[in-house]
Formats: sequence, C-alpha cells, structure tokens
Amino acid sequence: MARDPRHDILFEPVPIGPKTLPNRFYQVPHCTGFGSAKPGSQALHRGTKAEGGWGAVCTEYAPVSPDSDESPYVSAQLLDDGDLAGLALMADAAHAHGALAGIELTHTGAHSERRGTRWPAIAPSQLASEYLPFTVPKAMELEDIRRVQADWVRAAKQACSVGFDIVYVYGGHSYLLTQFLSPFTNRRTDEYGGSLENRMRFPLEVFNAVRAAWPAHKPISTRISAVDWIEGGTTIADAIAIGRMLHDTGNDILAVSTGGVSSAQRPIDGRAYQATFSDQIRNELNIPTMAVGGIVSHADINTIVAAGRADMCALGRGYLEDAYFARHAARAQSYTGLNWPSQYRRAGEVQLRGE
Repeated sequence: MARDPRHDILFEPVPIGPKTLPNRFYQVPHCTGFGSAKPGSQALHRGTKAEGGWGAVCTEYAPVSPDSDESPYVSAQLLDDGDLAGLALMADAAHAHGALAGIELTHTGAHSERRGTRWPAIAPSQLASEYLPFTVPKAMELEDIRRVQADWVRAAKQACSVGFDIVYVYGGHSYLLTQFLSPFTNRRTDEYGGSLENRMRFPLEVFNAVRAAWPAHKPISTRISAVDWIEGGTTIADAIAIGRMLHDTGNDILAVSTGGVSSAQRPIDGRAYQATFSDQIRNELNIPTMAVGGIVSHADINTIVAAGRADMCALGRGYLEDAYFARHAARAQSYTGLNWPSQYRRAGEVQLRGE
C-alpha cells in the first residue's frame, strides 16, 4: 500500500523568518520547576528532547526583571551568571542534535512572588492577581514601563550572547503583556489603557525593543492569548488585530494560545481546542502561526498542518510524557528520514511489532 504523502509533512523543514526548522515539532515552553533552570538541568531536560528529534526546543519562562518571578525554584534569572551558564549548555545540547534553541522571555507582573519593599509586584492596574490575591500590585508608572522595556532588551542580548536561535516574547495567558492587553486586567485611563490600540502600546513597545536588539538573522516569535473566554475580555477580532500589528513590525511566527486572565473563564476545551484560533488568524492575515493546546498525537499535528490551520505545532504535556515523541511519530508513519545521533544509530534499526 502506498504511503500517504501527507504523513511526511511533519518532517518537512519549515522556514521561520530567517531560519529553517528541520521539522514541525516544537517543544513549547513549559513550567517544570524545582531547579530545572539551574546549570546542567536545562541542558539535560531540553537536550533530551532535541535528541528525541524535535525541531526546536525552548526554555521554560526566563524572567527579564528582578521583580518578575513566580518562584525562585522555577525559572532562570537571566541576570544571574550561573543561570546563563546553564542556559548556554542547553543551547549547545540542542545544537548538537540539529535542533534550534529557543528562549522564552517574560514578566509575571501581578503574579510575581518576588514581593517586598524593594521589588513590589507591578501590573498595569492596581488589581490583585486572582492567583496570588493577598497583595495588590503597584500600577506601573511611566518609569516602571521604561525600566521593564530596558530589562527585556538586556535579557534578549544576554540570551543571544549564550547561543539561542529564537527569542519567544511571552504575551500569553495571564502574565504582564496579557495583563496590558486584556480589558479585564487593564483599567488604565492613560495612553496605555482603553482602546485596543492603547492596550497594545506597551506590548508593542516591548516587542519593537526586543526586535531591534535581536539579530536580524535570528527569528522572533510572540505568544498571545487569542481570547479570554470571559465576557468583557479579548475576542478573536482583537487577536486578529494584534496579530496584524505584530506581523507588520517584524514578528516571524505567532503562537496562539487562549485564556488565563481570570478563574471565571469558561473555555470550550477538548482535543486541539485552540487550533481554531490559530486557523482564523493564519488564514485571515496570511501569516505563519503555531498551534498549541490539547495536541496529543502526531495525527493531530498531521491534521492541523495539512489542513493549513497552522504552520507548526507546539506540545507541552506531550513532550513531558514522551521526550522521543518525534521519533515515535516517524516510526509510526514508516518515515526513515529522521537521523539518529551516531551513539544511538542502532536504535533506529529496531522494528517494533505488535501481535
């Protein structure tokens, strides 16, 4: 029986701005915590995925500022030389297996656990986080806005200096950029609040500053929450407008997620439930998108990519469950073009047979 040529689409190289990923498998940033950001741990944790055949692997979130951290046990602090050394090892491990190395830069805003008199939590508005409701954050003043923008630029330069290929500006779920984008969390009355264009002002300033600091020969990606899943929150029409603004200023691929700003959200979830938003944005704007959320099998990726709903797919829990997901997908589809590391080449000769 002839093999369906669509099965090979998962393993086709895909251009992301100025670089090309070797396949459609992208390991989404995922908060694994408890020291995995420390020297050596990232190299092992992400390097194993690169060895497993993923086209690109990405760090969990790296906070750009001292006042941006959900927990000191979870994430890398880019201002710390020790963590920079660990992240450099991770980038090297990815490259050794032919994968691109991505880093997610973010600021937690109202969710920061690094609270105190020196580093109070900051947010667009003086509204307590629903996830950390005991302290009301400081509403950001213009001085805070400029400082955080500068922190993002410094973090991007540090990430470039240790060998990362892709910078991932995190504007999804309920972190600082989303807190500005969502009318549910942004109640400002100045030029950074009100209309979508005003709410987008700070995220776009951050993006433009990072784009200017990041080398032109390296791609940049942004993640957004397409809809808030609550009345009065962001809508798909907002997401399309946001995607257009980002693309027009140099974003190479838009990662499309949803929700996160409120525990009152009521998502219509299920298998690949967020792919519909990637689909709408991609085909309305004719821009590259990355689908994420509820994608659990290579058949899901085949269906999404072959149908033109996204250019690639990112997995979170799927890669945590199976570091060799891409290799297992290749075997299931009788695809033999995925090279094995020389140390493990004999593993590629094994044929699993069911009874």
